[in-house]
Amino acid sequence: MRFVDEYRDPRLARALADAILRRATRHWTIMEVCGGQTHSILAHALDALLEERVSLLHGPGCPVCVTPLETLDRALALVERGATLCSFGDMLRVPGSRRDLLGARACGGDVRIVYSPLDAARLASEQPERTVVFLAVGFETTAPAVAAAARWALERGLANFFLLVSHVRVPPALEAIAAAPDTRVEAFLAAGHVCTVMGTAEYEPIARRHRLPIVATGFEPVDILEGVALAVAQLEAGEARVEIQYQRAVRPDGNPAARALVEEVFEVVDRPWRGIGVVPGGGLALRARYAALDALRAFPELAEQAPRESAACRAGDVLRGAIRPPACPAYGRSCTPEHPLGAPMVSSEGACAAYWHYRAAEVTA
Repeated sequence: MRFVDEYRDPRLARALADAILRRATRHWTIMEVCGGQTHSILAHALDALLEERVSLLHGPGCPVCVTPLETLDRALALVERGATLCSFGDMLRVPGSRRDLLGARACGGDVRIVYSPLDAARLASEQPERTVVFLAVGFETTAPAVAAAARWALERGLANFFLLVSHVRVPPALEAIAAAPDTRVEAFLAAGHVCTVMGTAEYEPIARRHRLPIVATGFEPVDILEGVALAVAQLEAGEARVEIQYQRAVRPDGNPAARALVEEVFEVVDRPWRGIGVVPGGGLALRARYAALDALRAFPELAEQAPRESAACRAGDVLRGAIRPPACPAYGRSCTPEHPLGAPMVSSEGACAAYWHYRAAEVTA
């Protein structure tokens, strides 16, 4: 088994979709909480297969998209001050208040794409005369690698390596969505990669408190349809618990070593999510032991950044699942991949980018 081909089997996918439609006695609304799942749903038209009985809402499952605007502006300010800014490639096109990191590099700024936070730490070690900052964004999935780089840098006493931390946590965002008075969500498909690292224990109280099934789900078409089938079975039976569809990767306790490393380096804090607002407990920040690596502490002037969001962009409504991208007045008009107003249009996991790529016919002239 390659664990890929069989999860893209069209006959199995159709059989699962038919089974879901037969099982559902009413219409259900389920939110997937991963941009990778959103892209898979649109690429394979899974929403169209299920639309008779199931509506799939696209949630805040793109960590690039929810990175606060002030974080981008602070990264740009560091570049303008002469720092070497290292980042994963998917952050370069995300718009700040004035421009993006790719534009800053085009203007002569030292912006570098790295494949691992350790690459940035090693650069700082090899070139001690250079100020190196790693833009640390992402869900709990990327936090262990950043934590490993932080430990590596601290052990070597690097004085020129810093982290601009904007990690976000998924469970508090689900809590905020479930608790919203206007929520339409009746079940969640949780992000399988996050659960692979952190496990599923944090989702248990959310499922109980809000009577919402939560299914940790993978990313291929058969994964998603099986996750929907498990959620619908619970909904039809009046149940609400956490289940694991993505059993080839997820364990209830996650990855204990990765969790321990994250716990050592980071503490839970309130965090603003772009387009959503401050999510209580929705982020991670460096613990006091690692404070010397904190870019905000080393460069306090960064706190003075005053972000300016586009008034026309409704990315926040897209990220909450309140609207689909084509319903945004800016989508396909003033907001395109070439000239994005919001991160969901350019992120590889963004819902707007997914609709642009797979549903071009829905772009209104």
